[in-house]
Amino acid sequence: MATAAPALALDDITCRFAARDGGGAYTAVANATLRVGVGEFVSVVGPTGCGKSTLLNVAAGLLEPSSGAVAVFGEPLRASSGVNRRAGYMFQADALMPWRTGLDNVVAGLEFRGVPRSKAAAEGEEWLRRVGLAGFGDRYPHQMSGGMRKRLALAQTLILSPDILLMDEPFSALDVQTRQLMENELLALWAEDKKSVLFITHDLEEAIALSDRVVVLSAGPGTRPIGDFRIDLPRPRDVSEIRMTPAFLALHKEIWAAMKEEVLKAYQRQKAA
Repeated sequence: MATAAPALALDDITCRFAARDGGGAYTAVANATLRVGVGEFVSVVGPTGCGKSTLLNVAAGLLEPSSGAVAVFGEPLRASSGVNRRAGYMFQADALMPWRTGLDNVVAGLEFRGVPRSKAAAEGEEWLRRVGLAGFGDRYPHQMSGGMRKRLALAQTLILSPDILLMDEPFSALDVQTRQLMENELLALWAEDKKSVLFITHDLEEAIALSDRVVVLSAGPGTRPIGDFRIDLPRPRDVSEIRMTPAFLALHKEIWAAMKEEVLKAYQRQKAA
């Protein structure tokens, strides 16, 4: 029986950039291979500055690798021919338009696609309800808390029904309590239609609590995956409760053992810089 193509396949990816001092090229990512299956939630962890976001930008089609290939549901992706149109990208910083209300931010993508205002507004109101913001559509981003803005950004991304979600540390700026609420919100929405997710985080606990698999990257330069761990924890999950279970703690110990040396390498390089 033929195996279905993964939702996202990054094969032998290398990314080189001009060095800041003009002294040749800096290799951020070297010969990295990463796959996300259809309906799979995969988190990528690694030391600060190791190239996690670089790989995410390659997956989004925003950055063309120096070498290697990207495929989306088996079809080659070329950055020069446009972005990954089957993916939605949720950034670390808010990508909300401050002059637009919450509802207008949520429906912006639909309007850019030519969806009539009445239909877009109806869908927008439904998504505001689904992320817990019913009745807040007339507020502007500056009138909302950090957690509310993240809910708004999530609705803004999901209303376009992408097949793949690319998420770059989306909850890192939130306080611990709000962050856990948002993580549970994300899992509940993901469980409804099982989009494929590539989630970048520096927080190993967050990665384990959310994911089906956790991929560990080496310290840069020349980062590459050095570990791929299956997260066999039952779903549905409450991210605050799952952290207390023996199985979670065992996974954390195992994955941290693979990460620790790389984190120390990155720290020593930053001190010497």
